[in-house]
Amino acid sequence: MRLKLRSAGVAVAVAGLVVASTPDAATAATSKTRAEGMSVIATGLDNPRGLAVTPEGVVLVAEAGRGGQAPCLVGGQDQVFCLGATGAITAVRGHQQKRVATGLPSLGTPTQSEVLGPHDIALTPAGPLVTIGLGTDPQRRAQLGTAGALIGQTVRLGPSGANSFADLAGWEAANNPDSDQPGTGPDSNPYGLVPYRDGAVVTDAGGNTLLRLDRRGRISPLAVFPTTPTPNPFGGPNIPMQFVPTTVTTGPGGALYVGQLTGFPFPVGGAKVWRVTPGQTPTVYAEGFTNITDIAFDHKGRLLVLEITANGLLSGDPTGALIRVERDGSHTELARAGLITPTGLAVAPDGTIYISNKGTMVGQGEVLRLHVRQ
Repeated sequence: MRLKLRSAGVAVAVAGLVVASTPDAATAATSKTRAEGMSVIATGLDNPRGLAVTPEGVVLVAEAGRGGQAPCLVGGQDQVFCLGATGAITAVRGHQQKRVATGLPSLGTPTQSEVLGPHDIALTPAGPLVTIGLGTDPQRRAQLGTAGALIGQTVRLGPSGANSFADLAGWEAANNPDSDQPGTGPDSNPYGLVPYRDGAVVTDAGGNTLLRLDRRGRISPLAVFPTTPTPNPFGGPNIPMQFVPTTVTTGPGGALYVGQLTGFPFPVGGAKVWRVTPGQTPTVYAEGFTNITDIAFDHKGRLLVLEITANGLLSGDPTGALIRVERDGSHTELARAGLITPTGLAVAPDGTIYISNKGTMVGQGEVLRLHVRQ
């Protein structure tokens, strides 16, 4: 693994972001306006997911990669996923881009129709942390052998490479806190990540849990999200719809805010953003969304919600949407044109919005920059 990240507490500087004029170095295209105020600042990414912005204004994007050839395991819906060291972290400054961490684990189907790997990155007091997806029963991880040891974990990036920080899949296997819910079983897919106190908070999209990680990587549960009886669009009895928490951020009042993708049947308008205060029951903060992949608060304290598919995952339409929740609770759509399966969202201190676009595509992923009139 090649790693060129230098860290000192929360202040993480990206070293060596100098892009040579070679075909495989800077591949960022000339800015193209997709919608008013939107431009492309990075291209050629492999399944780009979560974003973070350093104090110096460098955008870091977690690339889930493109999987590999072997070893393999049987994952969700009995699909075969094979391991490869194709996950990465790319740094973007202006219109220059460079992979500053490579060789991270990635699981992909043979056709690369679905890829799990580095899902999010956060600059925390414990160092730069990255979630690595799994998406199945944690017991199946053993099928990958030692090569897959970091799958299903939160890893810490440092001078020696990526090392285990918190084994979320192992915790899910040992605890499975939603086991009393219908239609659930041990499942782990570490996804969203945010700095919190001396460590971080992470969502396990497979385990339907919100977990705190202290600075030593010790795991403690903050919330367990239940299934919801939901009408079956194809007829028959109600379906116990999984919560699927994909994203977490901090916001007004110091609380945590969690966005949900929802599980099958992925109802249009059925996703919500929940407010979580440790020790209290989660409450609905905003609702009426479809298949949320990320949330953030803008520099004025308004909630931004990113939908991977505005018309629902069963629609076949890959068009996403970015929505702002106004102070009166109303929704303002900030962007739709040009958003194709968007997956990650970050807001810089100056209010600039960054979006991971084409987040389910190999070699076609982008980072978009959006300036919004206030």
